[in-house]
Amino acid sequence: MSDEVVIVGPGRMGLALGSALAACGEVRRLTFWGREEEPPPHPLFNRPGSDIEYRMGPQPLPTGTTILILAVPDDRLEEVARGVASAGPAPPGCVAFHLAGALTTEVLAPLHAAGYAVGSLHPLQTVADPWSGADRLVGAAFAIAGEPEALAAARRLIRALRGTPLVVPPSLRPLYHAAAVFASNYFVALVAVAARLLKQAGIPDSEALPAILPLVRGTLDNLEHLGISAALTGPIARGDVDTVRRHLARLSPRERTLYSALGLEALELAKAAGLDARRAAELEALLSFE
Repeated sequence: MSDEVVIVGPGRMGLALGSALAACGEVRRLTFWGREEEPPPHPLFNRPGSDIEYRMGPQPLPTGTTILILAVPDDRLEEVARGVASAGPAPPGCVAFHLAGALTTEVLAPLHAAGYAVGSLHPLQTVADPWSGADRLVGAAFAIAGEPEALAAARRLIRALRGTPLVVPPSLRPLYHAAAVFASNYFVALVAVAARLLKQAGIPDSEALPAILPLVRGTLDNLEHLGISAALTGPIARGDVDTVRRHLARLSPRERTLYSALGLEALELAKAAGLDARRAAELEALLSFE
Protein backbone atom coordinates (compact mmCIF):
# COMPACT_ATOMS: atom_id res chain seq x y z
CA MET A 1 0.00 0.00 0.00
CA SER A 2 1.42 3.40 -0.94
CA ASP A 3 -0.83 5.71 1.07
CA GLU A 4 0.48 8.76 2.88
CA VAL A 5 -1.64 9.34 5.96
CA VAL A 6 -2.25 12.40 8.14
CA ILE A 7 -3.93 11.83 11.53
CA VAL A 8 -5.35 14.89 13.25
CA GLY A 9 -5.52 14.25 16.99
CA PRO A 10 -2.71 12.36 18.77
CA GLY A 11 -4.99 11.02 21.49
CA ARG A 12 -5.71 7.44 22.47
CA MET A 13 -7.40 6.32 19.26
CA GLY A 14 -5.25 8.42 16.94
CA LEU A 15 -2.01 7.12 18.40
CA ALA A 16 -3.28 3.52 18.55
CA LEU A 17 -4.44 3.60 14.94
CA GLY A 18 -1.22 5.28 13.81
CA SER A 19 0.85 2.70 15.68
CA ALA A 20 -1.11 -0.14 14.10
CA LEU A 21 -0.65 1.30 10.61
CA ALA A 22 3.05 1.91 11.20
CA ALA A 23 3.53 -1.64 12.47
CA CYS A 24 1.82 -3.20 9.46
CA GLY A 25 4.41 -1.56 7.20
CA GLU A 26 1.88 -0.66 4.52
CA VAL A 27 1.87 3.14 4.92
CA ARG A 28 4.57 5.12 3.13
CA ARG A 29 4.41 8.16 5.39
CA LEU A 30 2.52 8.99 8.60
CA THR A 31 2.06 12.53 9.91
CA PHE A 32 0.31 13.57 13.11
CA TRP A 33 -1.23 16.97 13.74
CA GLY A 34 -1.76 18.20 17.29
CA ARG A 35 -2.46 21.38 19.22
CA GLU A 36 0.83 21.41 21.12
CA GLU A 37 4.28 22.34 19.85
CA GLU A 38 5.75 19.01 20.95
CA PRO A 39 4.37 15.52 20.32
CA PRO A 40 2.95 13.48 23.19
CA PRO A 41 5.27 10.97 24.88
CA HIS A 42 4.88 7.86 22.73
CA PRO A 43 7.32 5.38 21.14
CA LEU A 44 6.02 6.33 17.69
CA PHE A 45 7.96 9.58 17.85
CA ASN A 46 11.23 8.00 18.98
CA ARG A 47 11.95 5.84 15.95
CA PRO A 48 15.14 7.08 14.24
CA GLY A 49 14.92 7.16 10.46
CA SER A 50 11.18 6.47 10.36
CA ASP A 51 8.69 8.22 8.09
CA ILE A 52 6.63 9.36 11.06
CA GLU A 53 6.48 12.98 12.09
CA TYR A 54 4.52 15.36 14.27
CA ARG A 55 3.37 18.86 13.35
CA MET A 56 1.38 21.52 15.08
CA GLY A 57 -1.78 22.06 13.04
CA PRO A 58 -3.73 23.02 11.18
CA GLN A 59 -1.56 23.71 8.14
CA PRO A 60 -1.56 22.60 4.49
CA LEU A 61 -1.30 18.84 4.16
CA PRO A 62 2.03 17.43 3.00
CA THR A 63 2.24 16.98 -0.77
CA GLY A 64 1.17 13.50 -1.73
CA THR A 65 -1.19 12.92 1.23
CA THR A 66 -3.86 10.42 0.22
CA ILE A 67 -5.74 9.83 3.50
CA LEU A 68 -6.72 12.31 6.21
CA ILE A 69 -8.12 10.93 9.49
CA LEU A 70 -9.79 13.14 12.09
CA ALA A 71 -9.22 11.30 15.38
CA VAL A 72 -10.85 13.90 17.62
CA PRO A 73 -13.87 13.82 19.97
CA ASP A 74 -17.24 13.75 18.23
CA ASP A 75 -18.24 17.19 19.49
CA ARG A 76 -15.11 18.75 17.95
CA LEU A 77 -15.35 17.16 14.52
CA GLU A 78 -17.12 19.97 12.72
CA GLU A 79 -14.77 22.60 14.21
CA VAL A 80 -11.67 20.60 13.28
CA ALA A 81 -13.02 19.90 9.79
CA ARG A 82 -13.48 23.62 9.26
CA GLY A 83 -9.97 24.30 10.51
CA VAL A 84 -8.37 21.76 8.19
CA ALA A 85 -10.45 22.97 5.24
CA SER A 86 -9.33 26.54 5.90
CA ALA A 87 -5.67 25.46 5.66
CA GLY A 88 -6.04 24.78 1.94
CA PRO A 89 -7.68 22.61 -0.70
CA ALA A 90 -7.45 18.83 -0.65
CA PRO A 91 -4.40 17.25 -2.24
CA PRO A 92 -5.38 15.48 -5.47
CA GLY A 93 -7.28 12.25 -4.75
CA CYS A 94 -7.20 12.70 -0.96
CA VAL A 95 -9.98 11.26 1.18
CA ALA A 96 -11.00 12.32 4.70
CA PHE A 97 -12.40 10.11 7.48
CA HIS A 98 -13.80 10.62 10.92
CA LEU A 99 -13.73 7.82 13.50
CA ALA A 100 -17.10 8.51 15.15
CA GLY A 101 -19.44 5.56 15.46
CA ALA A 102 -22.82 7.28 15.53
CA LEU A 103 -22.25 10.21 13.13
CA THR A 104 -22.67 10.39 9.37
CA THR A 105 -20.28 12.09 6.97
CA GLU A 106 -22.34 15.30 7.06
CA VAL A 107 -20.08 16.54 9.83
CA LEU A 108 -17.24 16.59 7.27
CA ALA A 109 -19.09 18.95 4.92
CA PRO A 110 -16.34 21.64 5.11
CA LEU A 111 -13.78 19.11 3.90
CA HIS A 112 -16.06 17.93 1.13
CA ALA A 113 -16.38 21.52 -0.03
CA ALA A 114 -12.56 21.76 -0.01
CA GLY A 115 -12.27 18.83 -2.44
CA TYR A 116 -11.97 15.80 -0.18
CA ALA A 117 -13.92 12.59 -0.73
CA VAL A 118 -15.38 11.98 2.73
CA GLY A 119 -16.15 8.85 4.70
CA SER A 120 -16.28 7.32 8.17
CA LEU A 121 -14.09 4.61 9.63
CA HIS A 122 -15.09 3.40 13.10
CA PRO A 123 -13.08 0.65 14.82
CA LEU A 124 -15.37 -1.80 16.60
CA GLN A 125 -12.84 -2.13 19.38
CA THR A 126 -12.08 -0.59 22.75
CA VAL A 127 -8.89 1.46 23.10
CA ALA A 128 -8.26 2.42 26.72
CA ASP A 129 -4.67 3.57 26.23
CA PRO A 130 -2.51 4.52 23.22
CA TRP A 131 0.24 2.02 23.97
CA SER A 132 -1.60 -1.32 23.96
CA GLY A 133 -4.44 -0.17 21.70
CA ALA A 134 -2.56 -0.79 18.46
CA ASP A 135 -2.57 -4.55 19.00
CA ARG A 136 -6.32 -4.52 19.56
CA LEU A 137 -6.97 -2.80 16.24
CA VAL A 138 -5.22 -5.51 14.23
CA GLY A 139 -7.91 -7.96 13.15
CA ALA A 140 -10.78 -5.77 14.38
CA ALA A 141 -13.98 -4.98 12.52
CA PHE A 142 -14.46 -1.44 11.19
CA ALA A 143 -17.75 0.21 10.25
CA ILE A 144 -17.33 2.16 7.02
CA ALA A 145 -19.48 4.54 4.98
CA GLY A 146 -18.99 7.35 2.52
CA GLU A 147 -18.22 8.18 -1.07
CA PRO A 148 -16.81 5.47 -3.37
CA GLU A 149 -13.24 6.83 -3.21
CA ALA A 150 -13.41 6.92 0.59
CA LEU A 151 -14.79 3.38 0.79
CA ALA A 152 -11.96 2.13 -1.41
CA ALA A 153 -9.37 3.82 0.82
CA ALA A 154 -11.07 2.46 3.96
CA ARG A 155 -10.88 -1.06 2.59
CA ARG A 156 -7.15 -0.60 1.88
CA LEU A 157 -6.50 0.42 5.46
CA ILE A 158 -8.62 -2.39 6.88
CA ARG A 159 -6.95 -4.94 4.62
CA ALA A 160 -3.54 -3.73 5.84
CA LEU A 161 -4.73 -4.24 9.44
CA ARG A 162 -6.15 -7.69 8.60
CA GLY A 163 -9.55 -6.45 9.73
CA THR A 164 -13.14 -6.85 8.58
CA PRO A 165 -15.12 -4.05 6.91
CA LEU A 166 -18.75 -3.57 7.98
CA VAL A 167 -20.82 -1.39 5.66
CA VAL A 168 -23.39 0.43 7.83
CA PRO A 169 -25.93 2.77 6.15
CA PRO A 170 -25.92 6.30 7.60
CA SER A 171 -29.45 6.07 9.01
CA LEU A 172 -28.55 2.92 10.96
CA ARG A 173 -25.28 4.14 12.49
CA PRO A 174 -26.91 5.00 15.85
CA LEU A 175 -28.07 1.37 16.16
CA TYR A 176 -24.62 0.12 15.21
CA HIS A 177 -22.99 2.37 17.78
CA ALA A 178 -25.52 1.41 20.46
CA ALA A 179 -24.53 -2.21 19.85
CA ALA A 180 -20.90 -1.26 20.50
CA VAL A 181 -21.92 0.51 23.72
CA PHE A 182 -23.76 -2.58 24.95
CA ALA A 183 -20.84 -4.87 24.11
CA SER A 184 -18.13 -2.72 25.65
CA ASN A 185 -19.18 0.20 27.85
CA TYR A 186 -22.16 -1.49 29.48
CA PHE A 187 -20.17 -4.69 29.86
CA VAL A 188 -17.73 -2.76 32.06
CA ALA A 189 -20.69 -1.34 34.00
CA LEU A 190 -22.06 -4.86 34.57
CA VAL A 191 -18.72 -6.08 35.89
CA ALA A 192 -18.71 -3.08 38.25
CA VAL A 193 -22.14 -4.12 39.54
CA ALA A 194 -20.93 -7.71 40.00
CA ALA A 195 -17.87 -6.51 41.93
CA ARG A 196 -20.06 -4.31 44.14
CA LEU A 197 -22.37 -7.22 44.95
CA LEU A 198 -19.41 -9.41 45.85
CA LYS A 199 -18.19 -6.74 48.25
CA GLN A 200 -21.70 -6.59 49.77
CA ALA A 201 -21.44 -10.37 50.20
CA GLY A 202 -18.29 -9.93 52.28
CA ILE A 203 -15.54 -10.30 49.69
CA PRO A 204 -12.69 -7.81 50.28
CA ASP A 205 -12.53 -4.98 47.77
CA SER A 206 -9.08 -6.06 46.57
CA GLU A 207 -10.33 -9.57 45.79
CA ALA A 208 -13.64 -8.82 44.09
CA LEU A 209 -12.47 -8.02 40.55
CA PRO A 210 -9.75 -10.74 40.46
CA ALA A 211 -12.42 -13.25 41.50
CA ILE A 212 -14.77 -12.16 38.70
CA LEU A 213 -12.28 -12.00 35.82
CA PRO A 214 -11.85 -15.79 35.36
CA LEU A 215 -15.64 -16.07 35.12
CA VAL A 216 -15.71 -13.29 32.53
CA ARG A 217 -12.95 -14.93 30.51
CA GLY A 218 -14.71 -18.28 30.67
CA THR A 219 -17.93 -16.70 29.43
CA LEU A 220 -16.14 -14.99 26.53
CA ASP A 221 -14.47 -18.27 25.65
CA ASN A 222 -17.85 -20.02 25.61
CA LEU A 223 -19.30 -17.28 23.40
CA GLU A 224 -16.44 -17.62 20.95
CA HIS A 225 -16.52 -21.40 20.72
CA LEU A 226 -20.17 -22.30 21.42
CA GLY A 227 -22.18 -19.29 20.26
CA ILE A 228 -24.66 -17.15 22.17
CA SER A 229 -27.39 -19.69 22.96
CA ALA A 230 -25.08 -22.44 24.17
CA ALA A 231 -22.98 -20.01 26.21
CA LEU A 232 -25.91 -19.05 28.45
CA THR A 233 -25.77 -20.83 31.81
CA GLY A 234 -27.16 -20.08 35.27
CA PRO A 235 -30.58 -20.12 36.94
CA ILE A 236 -32.60 -18.61 34.08
CA ALA A 237 -31.11 -21.00 31.53
CA ARG A 238 -32.13 -23.96 33.69
CA GLY A 239 -35.48 -22.51 34.81
CA ASP A 240 -34.57 -22.18 38.49
CA VAL A 241 -37.39 -19.92 39.66
CA ASP A 242 -36.59 -20.22 43.37
CA THR A 243 -33.00 -19.02 42.92
CA VAL A 244 -34.08 -16.03 40.86
CA ARG A 245 -36.65 -15.16 43.56
CA ARG A 246 -33.92 -15.29 46.22
CA HIS A 247 -31.72 -12.97 44.15
CA LEU A 248 -34.49 -10.42 43.73
CA ALA A 249 -35.30 -10.49 47.45
CA ARG A 250 -31.77 -9.37 48.41
CA LEU A 251 -31.03 -6.81 45.70
CA SER A 252 -31.59 -3.09 46.06
CA PRO A 253 -34.45 -1.56 43.99
CA ARG A 254 -31.98 -0.22 41.42
CA GLU A 255 -30.17 -3.56 41.16
CA ARG A 256 -33.49 -5.45 40.91
CA THR A 257 -34.51 -3.28 37.97
CA LEU A 258 -31.27 -4.01 36.13
CA TYR A 259 -31.35 -7.72 37.05
CA SER A 260 -34.94 -8.06 35.83
CA ALA A 261 -34.36 -6.24 32.53
CA LEU A 262 -31.35 -8.41 31.71
CA GLY A 263 -33.15 -11.47 33.03
CA LEU A 264 -35.95 -11.01 30.53
CA GLU A 265 -33.35 -10.85 27.74
CA ALA A 266 -31.70 -14.03 29.05
CA LEU A 267 -35.14 -15.65 29.26
CA GLU A 268 -35.68 -15.13 25.52
CA LEU A 269 -32.45 -17.01 24.86
CA ALA A 270 -33.46 -19.77 27.27
CA LYS A 271 -36.87 -20.17 25.63
CA ALA A 272 -35.27 -20.39 22.21
CA ALA A 273 -32.99 -23.12 23.58
CA GLY A 274 -36.01 -25.16 24.73
CA LEU A 275 -36.73 -24.06 28.31
CA ASP A 276 -39.90 -25.66 29.72
CA ALA A 277 -42.86 -23.39 28.92
CA ARG A 278 -44.30 -23.50 32.46
CA ARG A 279 -41.04 -22.48 34.08
CA ALA A 280 -40.47 -19.83 31.45
CA ALA A 281 -43.88 -18.32 32.24
CA GLU A 282 -43.11 -18.28 35.98
CA LEU A 283 -39.79 -16.57 35.37
CA GLU A 284 -41.36 -14.01 33.06
CA ALA A 285 -44.01 -13.13 35.64
CA LEU A 286 -41.37 -12.85 38.36
CA LEU A 287 -39.02 -10.67 36.34
CA SER A 288 -41.77 -8.52 34.87
CA PHE A 289 -43.12 -7.64 38.32
CA GLU A 290 -40.21 -5.28 38.83
